[in-house]
Amino acid sequence: MKILQSRSFERKVKKFSKQDKVILDKQIQIIVEKPSIGEEKKGDLRGVHVHKFKIKTILYFLSYRFMGDNLELIMIGPHQNYYRDLKNYLKKR
Repeated sequence: MKILQSRSFERKVKKFSKQDKVILDKQIQIIVEKPSIGEEKKGDLRGVHVHKFKIKTILYFLSYRFMGDNLELIMIGPHQNYYRDLKNYLKKR
């Protein structure tokens, strides 16, 4: 399985510390091993899964979807305005 990153995802991850990136890598590995771990969204976000996890005390949402044999990591961020930003990002693509 090939893992692809969106530009938005790359920019957010660049700002993470090394320790935060290690936690993120573990979460991505969990998604690869068990793809159904994230909650599948409905409506405008059909086909997108969102996995929730904590880094330190902050709850992060990681959205992803499957495109054939590829796993596309779409967006990561805290809850505040997450779904609004995700909808806007997907509309622009």
